[in-house]
Amino acid sequence: MRLIFLGPPGAGKGTQSQMLSESLGIPQVSTGDMLRQAVAQRTQLGEVARGYMESGGLVPDDIIVGIVSERLKKNDCVKGYILDGFPRTVVQAEKLDEALNGSGERLDSVINIVIREDELVQRLSGRRVCGSCQRAYHITTSPPAKEGICDACGGQLVTRADDEVGTVRKRLEVYRNQTSPLIQFYAGKSLLRDVEGVGEIREVFSRINTAIAGK
Repeated sequence: MRLIFLGPPGAGKGTQSQMLSESLGIPQVSTGDMLRQAVAQRTQLGEVARGYMESGGLVPDDIIVGIVSERLKKNDCVKGYILDGFPRTVVQAEKLDEALNGSGERLDSVINIVIREDELVQRLSGRRVCGSCQRAYHITTSPPAKEGICDACGGQLVTRADDEVGTVRKRLEVYRNQTSPLIQFYAGKSLLRDVEGVGEIREVFSRINTAIAGK
């Protein structure tokens, strides 16, 4: 099964796609995770991508398409995959279609997680990450036992540059202007499945499975 997860930053795409990955036994391909790893390792790609990510902008299509194309050639993608964070523009979606058509493959569904913008700002600006072990927290929904300190290793919790309030709003603006047209693109192909993103994690996960099943 080949799936795409759409939705604005903070909608829960990463969490839900990881759960679905484990349920279906296919890999979650997250461009966000791959890019952050490249930045942390200070690779050539990471250095190019760093400025775009910290300002809330989109990393250029050629960089993203190159990363994803190489990833989908891996053996674990033979039976399918879940694309999380790609495509983000219609140009990327068209390039993905070209690649799939060239290999005789097709997408099964595009899951679009729908959520209000004010909820997204609250979710994202409240996230904290351990500067040492990278464990994630949220100041209201999953706070550490001691404010500002990681439960796992005792490291200092920090706010990622792309989770600052100003950057969050910029990321949402970028999404509206550049990424949301994908909704119309995939709706026109009868692949889009809208899923309400507010609620308990398991509740949203159940909605996603129902949408995939076409019920």
